[in-house]
Amino acid sequence: MSIQWFPGHMHLTRQAIAERIKDIDVVLEMLDARLPGSSANPLLAELTKAKPALKVLNKQDLADVARTALWLAHYNARPNTRAISLDASVTAPAKALIKACQELAPLRGGLTKPMRVLVCGIPNVGKSTLINTLTGKRAAKTGDEAGVTKAEQRINLAPDFVLYDTPGVLWPKIIVAKSGYNLAASGAIGRNAFDEEEVALELLHYLIPNYGAALQARYQLDVVEGQSDEQVLEAVARKRAPLLGRGRANLQKAAEIVIHDFRHGVLGAISLETPEEFAAWHAEGHKLDAERKAKKQSLQDQGLIKVKPPKKVKTDARAKNKA
Repeated sequence: MSIQWFPGHMHLTRQAIAERIKDIDVVLEMLDARLPGSSANPLLAELTKAKPALKVLNKQDLADVARTALWLAHYNARPNTRAISLDASVTAPAKALIKACQELAPLRGGLTKPMRVLVCGIPNVGKSTLINTLTGKRAAKTGDEAGVTKAEQRINLAPDFVLYDTPGVLWPKIIVAKSGYNLAASGAIGRNAFDEEEVALELLHYLIPNYGAALQARYQLDVVEGQSDEQVLEAVARKRAPLLGRGRANLQKAAEIVIHDFRHGVLGAISLETPEEFAAWHAEGHKLDAERKAKKQSLQDQGLIKVKPPKKVKTDARAKNKA
């Protein structure tokens, strides 16, 4: 199953970013250090490609240190780009972002040319937490669910340093299937857009060969290596979840437990992808998407299917006037 989630306010955010980017000096994109490739928004990359980029791998305390180093090297190798990792709730590392922005745009600064930084990223990646840490107060709303911030907020860090905090935004179509599952597991996608059991099985499919010892220790399992995703999920259910009628394992509850434990670092420091793995998933996803489009076009050319015109997106007039 392909996971998709693009609420109406995300369309408005895309429009707002397209308009705001004209006046921005540095684009600060927050990424999840556990899935830096999957949490990098291709829509934002398209909208902001002409601007200096600062990639911030947040939640580094939850991620595999060795894999984070690989991702930092991957992003730092790109032109006009810097990458750092941190925990957005810790003051000292967060303030290092100011210096990084100044290095990316050395000609900006002072009251006549204030630094203007756009803070963007996927939902629930820590943008608001970062801003609150930098300001030392609750300047932005935070929460453990995707989609807490709904409108752009302007924050003056100093008379010559301005942040624009944007709502978390995904992209209309997630082509890389594995990214959809990783985003769901991390909490970036609304809970009503995916099935917990399916996401937990995909998560276990990756964890068993890569972090099997962590699973075995956390759930006190006799064996993990060589077991299927379904077998491990059932074992977790029998260890941690109340049984259903006739002694059946509660797989739904087990799935919720596994996802919760991953999100909160209970399983240990885990990363769900390397640059090489993500590149392979990305290539395969785009190949399959191209094949689907070609098949659809062929059927359309033969008159076997009709393509509906795209729906018009309704916009909030009041929000449009404020922009």
